[in-house]
Amino acid sequence: MLIINILTLHHHPSRGNNLLNVACGMWHVWQNASRRLLPLFILLIAAATARSQVRFEDHFEDQTLRLDYMLSGNHSNQVISLAGLKQTPGWYGRRANLDRLALEGNGQLFVTDTLGRDTLYCQSFSTLFQEWQTYEEATQLWRSFEHTMLIPMPRHDVDVTLRLTDTHRRERARLTHRLRTSDILIERLSSKGIGPWRYVRRGSFQGHCINVAIVAEGYTEEQMDVFLQDCQATVDALLAHEPFKSEKERFNFIAVPIPSAESGVSIPHQGLWLQTALGSHFDTFYSDRYLTTLNIHRLHDVLAGIPYEHIIILANTDHYGGGGIYNNYLLSAAHNEKARPVVVHEFGHSFGGLADEYFYDDVFEPQYPADTEPWEPNITTLVDFDSKWKDMLKGKTPVPTQADGKDVYTKVGVYEGAGYQSKGVYRPTQECRMKVNEAPVFCPVCERALRRIILYHTEE
Repeated sequence: MLIINILTLHHHPSRGNNLLNVACGMWHVWQNASRRLLPLFILLIAAATARSQVRFEDHFEDQTLRLDYMLSGNHSNQVISLAGLKQTPGWYGRRANLDRLALEGNGQLFVTDTLGRDTLYCQSFSTLFQEWQTYEEATQLWRSFEHTMLIPMPRHDVDVTLRLTDTHRRERARLTHRLRTSDILIERLSSKGIGPWRYVRRGSFQGHCINVAIVAEGYTEEQMDVFLQDCQATVDALLAHEPFKSEKERFNFIAVPIPSAESGVSIPHQGLWLQTALGSHFDTFYSDRYLTTLNIHRLHDVLAGIPYEHIIILANTDHYGGGGIYNNYLLSAAHNEKARPVVVHEFGHSFGGLADEYFYDDVFEPQYPADTEPWEPNITTLVDFDSKWKDMLKGKTPVPTQADGKDVYTKVGVYEGAGYQSKGVYRPTQECRMKVNEAPVFCPVCERALRRIILYHTEE
């Protein structure tokens, strides 16, 4: 009965069916014949129930296909449109866990065979567009935002589905389109026109290393020596934090010194608008420290053919601020006294899918409704706390937990106030790198979540 229970729990309905049929047949033979067939039966069950890995070389070329989209809507509507397809040499993303999501994100992309039976590749992400939908402005007008996804170039025709969800984790928009590998309108880009780039640090891990491009924003041609120094400072800051410190050999960091016509970045509330490589600016959603770029397609034009999977953009400014979007990019000011902790915090967003743990009392609309468990691993509404860090609580830790000012970075509990909301959303520790700049470390829960993401990208 133990064997049958294992089969029930772990058999994937779309894989291993032939082996399963053979195994079940062997079960009946064994009942009527000899116990000597039991070992063979167990081996067949194991083969049928094991999770099948999608082999990269069976389905994909060593090329990157870039999918450009436009995301449009208002407070209650989401519309997805395909804007273009571009192909570049080399695939620099993960080659393991191709058909498995690390986190749910606020959106997902799936590449499936044309019969819709098997997922060949998938990726989750978040967007500035979906965040904007929670602001009051979204109740007054429609806006459009650029979005880009990268997938390995398929060897054969596939279907690509992009889906967006709302704050209740419900699907709000979906676009499925057939990708024909023979399509003459897929723009083939070579690497010949790419500007200079260099490794800031190269990992020694024998498997796939995670490629992080560090892009210059607001640095003139004459300021590239400063940019390279800022790249090194950024890498040093990240690798000073666990789990990046102990897993540093699994990362490559690449400097991309794209020059801007003017030095600095735009600060609208000061009336300052500059001509820069990526057209970034502060005052995103009228928050003076929120630094982003809306020119996502231009960003990927700059990176075409360069080894990259994740993106850090360094802004040549001493004005405080930044922003990070899961599996999209992070943008951080490079020249103020808090630049190092800010870039680490934003990498927690863009790479690790971690939520902000600070909070206010004046949000227009909760991004984390009380009836929905957030997908981010470091906050909870207690709707499904079992799926979060409940296993990391010690002894009879009360839920919620009262802050006592002791061991503020390491004592794991359930402390109210997180995700921009002072009530109803909870964080793992009293202080953390995802809450305050003064925190020297990620809390144990965030550290575990980041390590899982690293292994997801680099291990079978």
